[in-house]
Amino acid sequence: MLFIIPFTAGVAILFAVISYKYLRWFWRMPLADKKLFGKGIFTHKTWGAIGEVFSESLLHRRIFRTNPLLGYMHMSLAFGWFLLIVVGWIETAFHFHGEFVPLHIHIFFKYFFPEAETGIFPFSFIMDFLLLFVLSGVMLAWFKRMRSRALGMQRTTKHTNGDRIALTALWFIFPARLLAESTTSAIHHGGSFLTGNAGKALAATFPSGTLAAIEPAAWWFYSIVLAIFFIAMPFSRYMHIFTEIPLIFMRRYGIRSEPSAKSFDHFQIEACSRCGICIDPCQLQSAAGFCEVQSIYFLRDRRYHRLEQRIVDNCLMCGRCEAKCPVGIELNTLRLNSRTGYYNAPVDNRYDYLRPLDCSAGEGRIGYFAGCMTLLTPRIIRSMEQIFASAGEKVWWADRNGGVCCGRPLKLSGEMDAAAQIIEYNRALFGKHGITTLVTSCPICLRVFKEDYDLQGVEVLHHSQYIKRLIDSGRIAVDAEEKRYVYHDPCELGRGSGIYDEPRTVIASVGGLLEADENRDEGLCCGSGLANTAINDAGQVQVGRAMAEHFAATGAEAVVTACPLC
Repeated sequence: MLFIIPFTAGVAILFAVISYKYLRWFWRMPLADKKLFGKGIFTHKTWGAIGEVFSESLLHRRIFRTNPLLGYMHMSLAFGWFLLIVVGWIETAFHFHGEFVPLHIHIFFKYFFPEAETGIFPFSFIMDFLLLFVLSGVMLAWFKRMRSRALGMQRTTKHTNGDRIALTALWFIFPARLLAESTTSAIHHGGSFLTGNAGKALAATFPSGTLAAIEPAAWWFYSIVLAIFFIAMPFSRYMHIFTEIPLIFMRRYGIRSEPSAKSFDHFQIEACSRCGICIDPCQLQSAAGFCEVQSIYFLRDRRYHRLEQRIVDNCLMCGRCEAKCPVGIELNTLRLNSRTGYYNAPVDNRYDYLRPLDCSAGEGRIGYFAGCMTLLTPRIIRSMEQIFASAGEKVWWADRNGGVCCGRPLKLSGEMDAAAQIIEYNRALFGKHGITTLVTSCPICLRVFKEDYDLQGVEVLHHSQYIKRLIDSGRIAVDAEEKRYVYHDPCELGRGSGIYDEPRTVIASVGGLLEADENRDEGLCCGSGLANTAINDAGQVQVGRAMAEHFAATGAEAVVTACPLC
């Protein structure tokens, strides 16, 4: 009976640490977020959260979509262990006719009642089947650690010492359970197809006296590895097992990470399982050879308070990793929040000179904001002039004669106060001229206009959306040719703003449209985004060349993009 002590101590420590963390994080959340949480509990959102917990935390549906083998591995460990616990509780309840029993009786039921078979339900068979199910996942996990490429991963995760301890304990939990239950089955002639046959093999190998000595040692070993895992869990990546669940509920209730209130960040950071799925999509790793800056390592280092500035800054923030994250963690937002802590110095009156400034030209209900990079790409502006003229559109040109940046580059670098002053200037300028539609050629500008400007009564469009509208309404005519184009989805326009179809429709109206293998939400980054403040020119060129080779493989005659920076 003494072997239950490690397990009991491990469970007590686990729930004490988790309770402390949850209470501290929740206490530090803004009052507005706490109200959202309270209002959301008794709504349909809770049922949606429960469904998502089942489909993602247990069945790992998103991982299945990315990689069926990895999905099976994660599902067999999570859902299999969950079923072992549930069916074990039902078996104990049947045996004791619903009476209360201590926790350790449920966990070590086969030791205390080796020959129990309750009612008409074949519990021994079901429990053996579930144990085999989990063991198959453990085998895949062992294989993945040694041969990650065979499971479709170019790279596997680099672990901390705490992760290694927890991982090793997890790997041994279920083989230790099999050994303990099989030894007891050998002595008492119980068990089913797995533990029963393993027990027969042990009985044929060892004399009864030896088995009697092995049995308590096997149960001690099982209890100890459980205890080690439970104690290490809150301090390792396996904290995600418990943290992902409240994260799903809070996200359903509308709680998000904000630079000014970072308590919710803890739920997101510790919900990362470090599964490694976000590593391969990172072009800094695949094209430029940077292998320590990926989101998985950023989250790890931020969690353990050892984050370095070079890790924070060296990210394209293209969103490819976020699109693949099976937990749905706001990876770009968390990195931006970290940059804010470093760079958001008070700006005082640095931008006071903007107040009397107005470089706009013309008039009209349609406003056109070129943006910094479009001003450096004059052919785009000339083309938009021709399109507006052909449509007979009167246009107010926001920055034709020079103007003020949209503010997003400052925001991406973490200078939130400076960005806010520029945003306020532009918002006042748009209001002053009374535009009803704002067209921009820059996806970076488009995104900040939509997310941060709060332009009440003003429709914000990318020029591809506006051009499609003109074609559909017959206000401009286009001539098709037999040239074949491949379209590049800009990060800020595609993953950032969800605009995929309009540019393709416009391109298809003038020529043949081909698709690259990685497109839409998996589209490649050009490598020259404004978000990476650490990468050098050589690194950008490497990313860009890899992308160009990807498009050349389609056989297209030209690459079309909808972003002047790209």
